[in-house]
Amino acid sequence: MSDPVPRQFKIRGMDCAEEVAILKREIGPLVGGEDRLSFDILKARMTLAAPAGEVPDGMILQAVERTGMGAQVWKEGSENAEPAGLWQRWGRTALTAVSGLATLGGFATHAGLAGGLAEAFGSEGAGLAHAVPPAAKILYTLAILAGVWTVLPKAWFSLRRLRPDMNLLMTVAVLGAVAIGEWLEGATVAFLFALSLALESWSIGRARRAVAALMDLAPQMARVRRPGGGEEEVPAEQVEVGAVFVVKPGERIPLDGRVVSGASAVNQAPITGESVPADKAAGAEVFAGTINGDGALEIESTRRAEESTLAHIIRMVEEAQSRRAPSEQWVDRFARVYTPAVMALALAVLVVPPLFFGGSWDSWIYRALVLLVIACPCALVISTPVSIVAALAAAAHSGVLVKGGLFVEIPARLRAVALDKTGTLTWGRPAVVEVVPLAGHDERELLQRVGALEARSEHPLARAILAYAKDRGIDVRPADDFQILQGKGATGRFDGREYWLGSHRYLEERGQETPEIHERLEAMSQAGRTAVVVGTGEHVCG
Repeated sequence: MSDPVPRQFKIRGMDCAEEVAILKREIGPLVGGEDRLSFDILKARMTLAAPAGEVPDGMILQAVERTGMGAQVWKEGSENAEPAGLWQRWGRTALTAVSGLATLGGFATHAGLAGGLAEAFGSEGAGLAHAVPPAAKILYTLAILAGVWTVLPKAWFSLRRLRPDMNLLMTVAVLGAVAIGEWLEGATVAFLFALSLALESWSIGRARRAVAALMDLAPQMARVRRPGGGEEEVPAEQVEVGAVFVVKPGERIPLDGRVVSGASAVNQAPITGESVPADKAAGAEVFAGTINGDGALEIESTRRAEESTLAHIIRMVEEAQSRRAPSEQWVDRFARVYTPAVMALALAVLVVPPLFFGGSWDSWIYRALVLLVIACPCALVISTPVSIVAALAAAAHSGVLVKGGLFVEIPARLRAVALDKTGTLTWGRPAVVEVVPLAGHDERELLQRVGALEARSEHPLARAILAYAKDRGIDVRPADDFQILQGKGATGRFDGREYWLGSHRYLEERGQETPEIHERLEAMSQAGRTAVVVGTGEHVCG
């Protein structure tokens, strides 16, 4: 009997491992075990390996709804699609904002009607020194409802399953604060918990957008060469291994492959991080998502779209996002033990003294509620996702994409850092670091000649040379009869004389290299520099 075709569902509200655990407990028994379920938090996707006849889609959707989350059958492209409704896109943010503003407004009203901040706080507590004004109570109630609105379904699910979790503890703590008159405490806890959930959701959303941007690096279409000689644009995922496709100058390469014909410089920074374009000729390997330079290339596909180097990078990022940081994992383990322990202790405080020691029910109900409020680990639960999100956001602001919370914490344990290749970290934009005039030329003359040849080029090295010349006040006039030598360099006429420009390899091809020039160029290469040589038919200018 063949294995069932996996079915996929998009889950709304699945932003962390806690929701995954809830879904496993609820859906696992329906489908014959948790091993039939797999989850991708980054894409908010649940995959089910169970026959549709055995467990219909409708039953799965209802089971997800019972947990307080939402679900729909997965459709192609839905991982990048924005939620359909305005409420689905902005509801959580709006509720968090309302909770915060209402808490602030409630306290301002409370302080104004009580006669000041000190009077509002009181010596015994914000709601114990005197009655909280009705206007403040209305605002506090709004803050609490907005703060716990998305938590209530999960808390109710936890209560029905007799599996107390952090959602239930937070909800009971907020209700307990209201019951003992600590309205400000209840509203603040509700707002802060809602804020932590919103930040966690924002972090996942940011990661999803980053991965979507990665996916956009590779074109969706490829220009495939047909046996008859014509070309046809087909979706990249339909291109088979061994097919030959054409990439024009300036286009992104859609698939991994090997150059069959043509020569060009390819910007591989999106994949390798190297700032200097790599020269590609017949037999060279190229990667999907990289940018072709000024020459057309015919490339033989070596991997399907879903197996390309870029696709592999995307999968690694997706997998990393579902791996929580060690501190987050510790908080989860702590909450699984702490939450039921605190609730059991509060229950004992509630019933033991009145039943066995003749205590007053009113007094011990109050004390049990106080215990729930003060034992609520709000700061611990909130601080972890907030700190992780802050680190990810700060890194992104500086142009660094960190794959997840797990990798944010790793640098704290590093004792040594090893850099490969030349032992350098590149800024990503080449710059001129040395000018070496030869054959009696000075720096100004050399820059005028090389600038004339680079004036019409969009190569990163050309832009660096032109910027260097401009900084030194050199007026660059474009060369006449300018011609690009694919994969080698360029030629042109300046002041009536023909000059050439190219790499060390092109200099060797021309047969104009001397031992002294070779030694100088090798020293530059070993220092991690890229040399641009300029000369005439008779000598090397510099």
